[in-house]
Amino acid sequence: MNYISMNLVTMFYLIASVCFIQALKGLSSPATARTGNAFGMSGMAIATITTVALIFKLQAQAASSGGLGFTLVLIGVVVGGGIGAFAAKKVEMTKMPELVAAMHSLIGLAAVCIAVAVVAEPWVFQITTQGVALPFGNRLELFIGTFVGAVTFSGSVIAFGKLSGKYKFRLFQGAPVSFPGQHMLNLGIAIALIALGLVFCFAPGVEPAWTPFIIMAVLAFILGVLIIIPIGGADMPVVVSMLNSYSGWAAAGIGFSLNNSMLIIAGSLVGSSGAILSYIMCKAMNRSFFNVILGGFGGDPAAAATGGAQEQRPVKSGSADDAAFIMSNAETVIIVPGYGLAVARAQHSLKELVEKLTHKGVIVKYAIHPVAGRMPGHMNVLLAEAEVPYDQVFEMEDINGEFGQTDVVLVLGANDVVNPAAKDPKSPIAGMPILEAYKAKSIIVNKRSMASGYAGLDNDLFYQANTMMVFGDAKKVIEAMVKAVD
Repeated sequence: MNYISMNLVTMFYLIASVCFIQALKGLSSPATARTGNAFGMSGMAIATITTVALIFKLQAQAASSGGLGFTLVLIGVVVGGGIGAFAAKKVEMTKMPELVAAMHSLIGLAAVCIAVAVVAEPWVFQITTQGVALPFGNRLELFIGTFVGAVTFSGSVIAFGKLSGKYKFRLFQGAPVSFPGQHMLNLGIAIALIALGLVFCFAPGVEPAWTPFIIMAVLAFILGVLIIIPIGGADMPVVVSMLNSYSGWAAAGIGFSLNNSMLIIAGSLVGSSGAILSYIMCKAMNRSFFNVILGGFGGDPAAAATGGAQEQRPVKSGSADDAAFIMSNAETVIIVPGYGLAVARAQHSLKELVEKLTHKGVIVKYAIHPVAGRMPGHMNVLLAEAEVPYDQVFEMEDINGEFGQTDVVLVLGANDVVNPAAKDPKSPIAGMPILEAYKAKSIIVNKRSMASGYAGLDNDLFYQANTMMVFGDAKKVIEAMVKAVD
């Protein structure tokens, strides 16, 4: 490793980049997601080992200067890798969105820390020689990297709190936080950030302009908080993918400053894929990206005002035995999983139920809405953990046409994604693409209560004449269904 050449470094970085591209390709489908993950892990391992080898070489070349650079890098790799492995091993499926948000925040913070180090001692990174001012291009890259990294860090911390839902701190609660003049304040901070960035970039002299740089970083941290707090729980999948994109662009910006092709390529891939995913999420909710950023509909006052949660309407309820009898005598069943299934950790029991129904000759399929759960692909991951066959899982656009010919639809912990109110032009979620479960001959809905979903709207599906509510914890209800099918 001491004599690794730059040609080898470039070659290994290229191989790692190809692995990352294959990882994204694999992750585009549940059937190839495991292969995609394997490519991603391989690419990151190659990139990490190559970078450590390069640092070892540079440390050996500068051995006369002393220092603990390589030792600290190894400590960082071991400690950071250990913490990451422990967190990934212990995290529950319902906590996966919070883990993703936490990882995004660390990427943003890392970008800020690297930018500070480059501004302080650019000659260490071989950007310039000691006593020579940073070029304008590098200053601009550092400004952009710091700005995006700081917004990503603080925004991800707020998203983590909102997704967790267990903290009493107001900013960490799922309901939107808004106040008069909020958007104008955000605009003012953004203008100030640009002005400070220009002052930093055009500052004369060799010494870096620390004052505008530090103020800029602090304002960026504040802006990250302000742009996330008005977003409600219903828009959290978009927020997660958006912050994923931000973290990628932050890494790419720092990669330009460090002249590191691996960071540029990997950051660009993450940034662009996150942006595309954000667009897909917005399309799935019939909302524009800017509409989400300017304030989510989760907890929206208009929605609350029209929500029928307080309206007393009769519902038909039944038992798990009743539901099992109806499904056992059906020819086709479509299951719509939602966040309630994840909370109850009932995916394994559900798979057992499906296996018994299939053994009786019932055709069973799963219908997945793009924004079901609290992060993109949440339900796909949940079912994959239970090793549900991929050929039984269908995306919304592929299965919506089948609901009208389906005997029974079983809705498990889902709400907004099956709400027929989306067909009402006057509804706050008007135009949002939904799984058209209301068209089925019979509908069984399992929920803990009649509480509204993230959008704050009552669900007309629950009151249809062909709908039967089965109240209770999803896992206990499904286990009871499994026994009844016997």
